Amino acid sequence: MKALTVSDTNITLEQLVDFLGIAGTPRNALSEATYFACLKVLGEGIGKLPLKLLAYTDKNGVRTAREHPLYNVLNRRPNPYMTSSTFWSTVEYNRNHFGNAYVLISGAGSNMQLWILESDKVQPWYDDKKLLGEVPDIYYIYTKGGKRIKFSSEEILHFKTSNTFDGVVGISVKDQLKATIEGNVKAQAMVNKMYDSGFTAKAVLQYTGSLSEDKAKIFAKGIEEYMRGDLKDEGLENIIPVPLGTTITPLNIKLADNQFIEVKQYSALQIASAFGIKPYQIGDYTKASYASAEAQQLSFYVDTLLFIVKQYEEEITYKLLSREEIRAGYHFKFNTAVILRADQQTQINTLSTAVNSFIYTPNEARNLLDLEDKDGGDQLLGNGASIPIQFAGSQYTTIGKEEAKQWIMKILKEMSTESSTA
Repeated sequence: MKALTVSDTNITLEQLVDFLGIAGTPRNALSEATYFACLKVLGEGIGKLPLKLLAYTDKNGVRTAREHPLYNVLNRRPNPYMTSSTFWSTVEYNRNHFGNAYVLISGAGSNMQLWILESDKVQPWYDDKKLLGEVPDIYYIYTKGGKRIKFSSEEILHFKTSNTFDGVVGISVKDQLKATIEGNVKAQAMVNKMYDSGFTAKAVLQYTGSLSEDKAKIFAKGIEEYMRGDLKDEGLENIIPVPLGTTITPLNIKLADNQFIEVKQYSALQIASAFGIKPYQIGDYTKASYASAEAQQLSFYVDTLLFIVKQYEEEITYKLLSREEIRAGYHFKFNTAVILRADQQTQINTLSTAVNSFIYTPNEARNLLDLEDKDGGDQLLGNGASIPIQFAGSQYTTIGKEEAKQWIMKILKEMSTESSTA
């Protein structure tokens, strides 16, 4: 792979885009507004999720493994030219547009770098006859500049769409909805053409007399200039001069009569549905039924992002971590809390309830609000009326009260011991 340096002063934008692996994108599909909006929603949806490396603790919890050499690579800078947000957003763009996204793994540990390959230049091969290697494997043939480079499955992160019939290669949305997308592109082109013509439809120009073909064209061209408003700079905008014996009959084509808006809206909903995008996310609020933005985001996460995020996590964990690390409990996970975050009042009430219900310690709740730990905040607190289930109803008996009292004294003694030790 060629590396671009500062000394390459003649690098064009096209070369940079080609180097970053996002070239070769057909403009006809991307020019369709709904299609592009869906790519944008999914790309930004993945790009805004922080990717964390976690490890299980001895107490069945998880901790952030910031000491691991791959933490900064995946969470902050996969390669020198892309931030984590841009990188994963670009991968998601390629995955949806081409059906498959391929990322080359270069180096190891803290020196590892991830490079996005052009999806339309990569061809996966399942070598069950061991023609490309000594063991049966999925190999990726990358064709660039007339050269072919072979990569094994361990060298490539492969992200595919959910639309696949063999589990190896995904099918892009644009291939599934080719006719619908092309129809919307043509519809937009027609509207643009009507803007160019000043929304003047075609017309029949009737005249008496005999004109040669050349003179008829000159005559029609002159009338058309008046109708389009090309002479408005000369002060001629609303008047069309018609010679004696000449009649102009417009051939009116009304968009409303052809249900143009309804058909285009239906096509847009088809495209959005294929991507798993909700109508409100492409600006259609005609049937919005959610009570809050939080409910909308939860629906989007469960119905659309959950499968995508789970696929990313499984592929990254399997390809980038050793088998020993996986057995030790290391795994990658996207932090989906950033899109499910409630308003401040709801968030505070929820955390307060969790602290009072022995679920979170005060410091754990403070960490979720990006606040520092406080002394004594690592003890589980709770409502004084809460009792273990085995003592339920004991408050009504003398024996039960005594047992409950002894149990409470025991807990307080343990907490005091832990506090003095700390």
